[in-house]
Amino acid sequence: MTQPHEHDLGLVHDLGTLRRRNVLRLIAGAGLATLAGCADATDTAGTPNSSATIPNNSATTSGTPTTSPSSASTPSSTAASCAEEIPEETAGPYPGDGSNGPNVLTESGIVRSDLTKSFGSASGVAKGVPLTVQLVVQDSAKCTPLAGAAVYVWHCDAEGRYSMYDDEIGDENYLRGVQAADAQGKVTFTTIFPAAYQGRWPHIHFEVYASLSEATAAGKISATSQLALPEETCKTVYATSGYDGSTQNLAQTSLQRDMVFGDDGGVRQLATVTGSVQDGYTARLTVGV
Repeated sequence: MTQPHEHDLGLVHDLGTLRRRNVLRLIAGAGLATLAGCADATDTAGTPNSSATIPNNSATTSGTPTTSPSSASTPSSTAASCAEEIPEETAGPYPGDGSNGPNVLTESGIVRSDLTKSFGSASGVAKGVPLTVQLVVQDSAKCTPLAGAAVYVWHCDAEGRYSMYDDEIGDENYLRGVQAADAQGKVTFTTIFPAAYQGRWPHIHFEVYASLSEATAAGKISATSQLALPEETCKTVYATSGYDGSTQNLAQTSLQRDMVFGDDGGVRQLATVTGSVQDGYTARLTVGV
């Protein structure tokens, strides 16, 4: 297997440059855009097209998710709780948003729910265990959903490589896409389970924008963060073929020691995951902004 880039070194660099960029935005008065949404509905685990609300994050630092599809929680339709504000994190070395090299956001075809295939002149397909990512964007103070907010998601493939940057897949743009939130503030993406590469806990990057037009213009970012994947699910996935090296890389770090999630043990960024290797997994996270 081709060894991935030294992502940890690039990330340390970006932790400086991108954090400074965020501070400058705050000094300029831009701040984080207030997004809305408390989600109140029910969902059946492993059903990505459901209109159900994603439950608030309740994962612990143990990194142990509920992995049985039958055990997905069913929140009360009268619940009125809010997620805490999601920690602001680096976009990393390979955002593809124009801040560090190529910009996929302004390309025709970026607005999509299926991230497994490249679009435009590229034709590659990312292979791996199926994963559905469901995010609900909330206003952490107002508890109201923001219909029409946009979320840009990107992550590495099963070999730890990022499209548009790694030499082997530099001409591909898969595992990147934008969706507009529905009336409950929810976006849904179909993708694959990402690898664990050296120096980082398994994760998915995302940026929140006030609108689809703002996102596709690579405009003002309301929030930048990362979703963490639970340890037991990762171990199960990485035992399958195609994830060479991920088991070893996972064993060399932890959610608590990760350079991004380590500040609070990833509690507010640890997704609830249900499903199986055979049927695919669904990762759910409520994003307070």
